[in-house]
Amino acid sequence: MEDDGLNDAAIFLMSLGEEEAAEVFKHLSPKEVQKLGETIARTRAVSNERVTQVMTKFTDAAASQRLLVSDTDNYVRSVLKRALGDDKASLLIDRILQGGDVSGIESLKWMDPLSIAELLRNEHPQIVAAILVHLEFDQTAGVLKNFTERTRNEVMLRIATLEGIQPTALKDLNEVLYKVLAGGDKIRKTSMGGVKTSAEIINLLGTQLEASVLDSIRDHDPDLAQKIMDKMFIFEDLLKLDGKSVQLILKEVSTDMLVVALKGASTELRNLVLSNMSSRAAEGLREDLESRGPMRLSEVEAQQKEILKVVRRLADEGQIVIGGGGEDESLV
Repeated sequence: MEDDGLNDAAIFLMSLGEEEAAEVFKHLSPKEVQKLGETIARTRAVSNERVTQVMTKFTDAAASQRLLVSDTDNYVRSVLKRALGDDKASLLIDRILQGGDVSGIESLKWMDPLSIAELLRNEHPQIVAAILVHLEFDQTAGVLKNFTERTRNEVMLRIATLEGIQPTALKDLNEVLYKVLAGGDKIRKTSMGGVKTSAEIINLLGTQLEASVLDSIRDHDPDLAQKIMDKMFIFEDLLKLDGKSVQLILKEVSTDMLVVALKGASTELRNLVLSNMSSRAAEGLREDLESRGPMRLSEVEAQQKEILKVVRRLADEGQIVIGGGGEDESLV
């Protein structure tokens, strides 16, 4: 949700009352609940005009919607089977509908990384990998940080080599979910895991853990380690972006965050950033960099990671292009 949308949603839910708002919250993801809850907590007095504006916006949006099909899942299945036949359709249906039934995994998304790590600490690395690929990358990285080095490396290797989860291979996973999460047993075949997923997770581990994990994977399979590194986007890779992309990123980043992040950057990267700012802003940034004293590496890396989150969001939105693109997603 963007800021305007969050504010509108907060005002709308506060206007509904507790019971109705609670029903809405049941259909949101953990991150959406957190963001919306924080926005509501910050909201104080709201003018009648603003409330009317939000309610009108909602009613207009609701009136413009129309339910074309009552059961979209069955509609997709029927259309694909008619068009492609049972065999070809079955290859696509699970991929299209894979997010529809992961109730056991969903409960993990509400937990902090340390708690998840404690629950999974004694499970087999293959089981842990199969569970973690369902989580957000930053949450998975947080869980891995709470494992021992050996376990962390074993799990990442298995994530990197995971090409999919077949229903017949989910027996052990389901037993773990029953025992640990009290979840369901109908998790669909997924296309999660693999090189790109591993790269996204490793990007968020931090420099020391990142090197350890990659070294471990390299010992097992040098080609796989190289494929992962090719998919990773680190802070210095901003040098690979064109000026327009850099300018879009700078619009999303605060000056203070930029100053801290650039303390650990190369001269070339600093010059790239400065060259894509107005002369006045560039001069101010130079002064801030010179006046800012030595900083802890952990602080610098933390701000670099925040900027990389902005980069990935803009890439996901299609506003910028990083690296060589995603994995081949052609249908065969």
